[in-house]
Amino acid sequence: MIQARNICYHYKGCPEVLKSVGFELEAGQFLAILGNNGAGKSTLLKCFNGILKADSGEFLLDGENLMGMTSREIARRAAFVSQTVANTQMTVHDMVMLGRRPYMKWGVSEEDHNIVHSAMERLNISDLRGRFLNQLSGGERQKVMIARALAQQPKLMLLDEPTSSLDISNQYQVLRIVQDICHNDGLAAIMVIHDLSLALRFCDRFLLLRRGEVYRYGDCSVLDARAMRDVYGVEAKIAELEGRRIVLVVQ
Repeated sequence: MIQARNICYHYKGCPEVLKSVGFELEAGQFLAILGNNGAGKSTLLKCFNGILKADSGEFLLDGENLMGMTSREIARRAAFVSQTVANTQMTVHDMVMLGRRPYMKWGVSEEDHNIVHSAMERLNISDLRGRFLNQLSGGERQKVMIARALAQQPKLMLLDEPTSSLDISNQYQVLRIVQDICHNDGLAAIMVIHDLSLALRFCDRFLLLRRGEVYRYGDCSVLDARAMRDVYGVEAKIAELEGRRIVLVVQ
C-alpha cells in the first residue's frame, strides 16, 4: 500500500509547485500522473524518490515513510527510471549491476549476479549483456534501465516520461513490460506521461494535477471531456475503439 499525504514543495524564490497532494495506491497497480506542463508532475515524482526534499508531507510505502530515509534506504524500496537514458560506453551487464549497489558491502556476490541475469532475461536483453549502451537503440537502452530497476528488487517503480524519446513500437513494448511487472509481480508503478491514450491503454489509476493540486484521482472515468477542458484547456472526447479508450481533441 502506498499513501501520499499532504505533500507540498516549492523551489527557492518561487511559489508553491505542489499543494497538499495526496492519494493511495495498492500493490500491483500502475498509476499515471497527468497534467499540463508546469503542473508539478516530475517534481512530485522526485519528491517521492528523495531527489527533491518536500517542504512537508509523507510518502508511505507499506507504512514506512520514504521521505525520512537515506538515498540508500529508498533505493532498496523504490527504483527510479528517468526519461533520459545514459548513452555511455558502459556495458549492459554493468549498467544493470548498478541496481545492486544499495545491497553491496564488499563486492559483487553470486546472488547479485543471479539477480542481474534474471532481470536481463525478464526484459529479453540477455544477448545484449556485453554491448555498450552507446551502441544500442533508444528502446533497447530504456529496457536496460528497467532491468536495472528490477535488479534493485523494489516494491515500487517510479518512471519519469519513459517513452518520451521512443518510437510507437518501443513505447508499447516498454509500457507493456511495466504493466506486466505490476500485474504479475505485484509491484506498484507510478509514471509521469504526456500521452493520454497510452496512459489509458496501460494504466489502472490516474492522478490529474492542475496548478500543483490534485484535480481528480481514480480509475479511467476521471478522464472525461470536463477534465480535458479544465486541466488541459482543450475540447476533447474520450472515445472507444475496439474496446480501448482513446483521447480525441476536437478543437
